[in-house]
Amino acid sequence: MVHASATKNLESMPMATIAADPGQAEASLNQSLRYPELEGRRALVLLFSHYPGDARPRRAAEALVKAGMTVELVCLREAEHEPIRETINGLEIYRLSMQRQRGGKLAYVWQYGSFLLRTFLIASGRAFRRRYDIVHVHNMPDVLVFSALLPKLFGARVILDLHDPMPELMMTIFGLREKSALVRCLRWLEKLSIWFSDRVITVNRACQRIFGGRSCAPSKIEVVMNSPDEKIFHLRPVPVRNTDGERPFVMMYHGSIVERHGLDLAVHALKKVRQAIPNARLKVCGRRNAFLDKVSEEVRAAGLEDAVEFLGPKTHEQIAEEIDRSDVGIIPNRKSIFTELNTPTRIFEYLSRGKPVIAPAAPGIQDYFTKEQLFFFELGNAEDLANQIEHVYSNPEEAHQMVLAGQDVYRQHLWNCERARFVGAVANLVKRRP
Repeated sequence: MVHASATKNLESMPMATIAADPGQAEASLNQSLRYPELEGRRALVLLFSHYPGDARPRRAAEALVKAGMTVELVCLREAEHEPIRETINGLEIYRLSMQRQRGGKLAYVWQYGSFLLRTFLIASGRAFRRRYDIVHVHNMPDVLVFSALLPKLFGARVILDLHDPMPELMMTIFGLREKSALVRCLRWLEKLSIWFSDRVITVNRACQRIFGGRSCAPSKIEVVMNSPDEKIFHLRPVPVRNTDGERPFVMMYHGSIVERHGLDLAVHALKKVRQAIPNARLKVCGRRNAFLDKVSEEVRAAGLEDAVEFLGPKTHEQIAEEIDRSDVGIIPNRKSIFTELNTPTRIFEYLSRGKPVIAPAAPGIQDYFTKEQLFFFELGNAEDLANQIEHVYSNPEEAHQMVLAGQDVYRQHLWNCERARFVGAVANLVKRRP
């Protein structure tokens, strides 16, 4: 539940004000989100990821600081130049000298196990010296929540933040069958981890249904979406696209470049689209890896070197600028049990900058958007994706109206609104703390 004062503040503030002046909106909400019950309280945040690079844990932890809490955060050390200890944005950061590496199943078990042991020792040692009121644990893995065993015995409330359902993600990455021993084990560990926690937070309604259907009562779960930072991705006026045939028609892809996100499908769609739209272009923002090298080979084999631009990794500010120079955002996901559940934050990012979005017709997306707000294609179908690209190109006025309708959905899930929901859930836990 959202704190009453924050709810009143949100309801009384016009959405136009939040969208047009995010700085003013944030200042007002910061004031309303100062909870007396959180002032001077102490929180510990654990994540097998990086700060400040991982947006969801960063913004949640900073929200607790703004709410009046003292927050310590334990995470991975991304590079040698990063200090082991430092204070950023009011957070006390402690980085473990570990590198996250992608690999096989045993590599995941080894990394997760090592991190779990070290965070258990850190949390236990600190619990003797200071009493935590909240321990906020981000999956993956789910069992990282047991690092909070001693703080919980000393009275801390434990929040498990489930970014992804581990069984479905591992099925997608490793091609596991639903009834395999490993998947059954992961589901059992998920249920045990949720049982141990006092509150569960997850990213969308599809995940809430999954966890609520197999691991706990739905009332234990709060949905806090991965909304963009509206200081960067604030709502902009929606222009009608210039239909000058000489101007390139630019499609945009950004985010993690992994097989399940379907960049190769976007290339296949582009090859077909170029027959009808010779000036179609695709630009890609993301970190180079083995899969991107494979896609680059496909681009060369298809003779599309002049039509695909690989821009490398970009900051959020740079991504916003690239979106402004594009005509349509695409979410070319492959079909999998995981991508059926996913609600990509990129959809909101494209809409915020006034661009139409082509996205898969998947439950995780259709829980929030209708066919009047997004252009849908059949999940994993490159030919249908190409058809939708051609439709957007040929119907600029329809695309304009759909962006306006899509922006209405974004207004309902601005981070300031999601933050109020998160901090309110924390405040309610602290109230019930012995």
